[in-house]
Amino acid sequence: MNSNSICPPDQLARDVQAAGLLTPKALRGLLKDAMQRRAAQELLGGAKRASAAGSKPLSMRQIQAEVNAVRREKRDQPGA
Repeated sequence: MNSNSICPPDQLARDVQAAGLLTPKALRGLLKDAMQRRAAQELLGGAKRASAAGSKPLSMRQIQAEVNAVRREKRDQPGA
């Protein structure tokens, strides 16, 4: 496990401590939430770029056909 230290302003440190957010469990939750938000923002950014480039969303039937093709490729590989 890595160890890091932060030095927030005094008032913020008091508020965070009073809210119980400096425990290892709370910090893990905060960091996990932040990572999920970042991943969602990146996903939405990619969708926005694809839309701007003129890409159209795939239908469920097209998505399933792609999934089936990948599964077929993996199944048909030697040693699979």
